[in-house]
Amino acid sequence: MKMKNKRAEQKALKEAHRKRLREAKKGTSDQVFQRPEPTRPLRQRFLIVCEGERTEPDYFNHLRRYFRLTTVEVEIVKGAGNTLQLVKKACSLAKKDEYDHVWVVFDKDDFPSDHFDQAVDEARSSGFEVAYSNQSFEYWLLLHFEDHQGGKMPRSDYSPKLNDYFRLYGLSFDSKGLSRKLFELLVVPLDSKKSRMDLAIQRAERILERHENKKPSEAESSTTVFQLVTHLLASAPFCENKTL
Repeated sequence: MKMKNKRAEQKALKEAHRKRLREAKKGTSDQVFQRPEPTRPLRQRFLIVCEGERTEPDYFNHLRRYFRLTTVEVEIVKGAGNTLQLVKKACSLAKKDEYDHVWVVFDKDDFPSDHFDQAVDEARSSGFEVAYSNQSFEYWLLLHFEDHQGGKMPRSDYSPKLNDYFRLYGLSFDSKGLSRKLFELLVVPLDSKKSRMDLAIQRAERILERHENKKPSEAESSTTVFQLVTHLLASAPFCENKTL
């Protein structure tokens, strides 16, 4: 009798289990678990307004492609004018569409110091972020190769110094723009597993701290381009090539 009772109990358990499965399939059970719908990261739209017509737009276009910034939309406006006109152009473009982040990219060059500082202030008061270089965007590129200590350097010295490094790889840099091969030289991993871009970000941040209490026009040499680069990469959390 004990064996019969045990078999009957097992049969009852199996039947109860089958019943729960039938109810689940019919949707009559309150305990049905559904697989959650897959979620996608929110796309963040960046508007980058560049003063330069070649090197800066080339750089950010290469950055977007190389790091596969699929969650980031970058629009680059070439030749928007001088510093103050650039900010006005950014304001006009920002009103036409919705962006999560608006950046203006410009250099000190030979612009009057008060114009340069005013452009930085106007951009920030408009809610924009500023990737400036004092004196030139090429200073940011130079930091990929050497730990310049932030002292004054005429912008005419940047290209010759850059070419001293580029020639070691059979490449050259000029005012015609930044080629894909030159850009890749900036981001490929070194023996330390860091890239030149990683080193440039660390150097630029450290140098900017030394100019902490100065106006942008007085902070020669320095750049805030690293802040834009860091922001772009941080907005692409699933990027395979991200070095940060």
